[in-house]
Amino acid sequence: MDKPNKNRSIFIVVTVLFIALFAYISYDMSSRTTAPWNKPKQLNRALPGATPDSDSLLLDSLLQEVK
Repeated sequence: MDKPNKNRSIFIVVTVLFIALFAYISYDMSSRTTAPWNKPKQLNRALPGATPDSDSLLLDSLLQEVK
């Protein structure tokens, strides 16, 4: 009777460790990933002035310089 209890407790411990590891990996991946609707904000934080906030004239003048 002692053997099934030991096997069950080992199974429970392994299951809890697996779920904790999976939760940690999921949290780590989500903290390093940017949502699609936040990408312009991230680019603006990384490279200030890289994207025009709401000034479309700046964008047009940059495009005309390239041509």
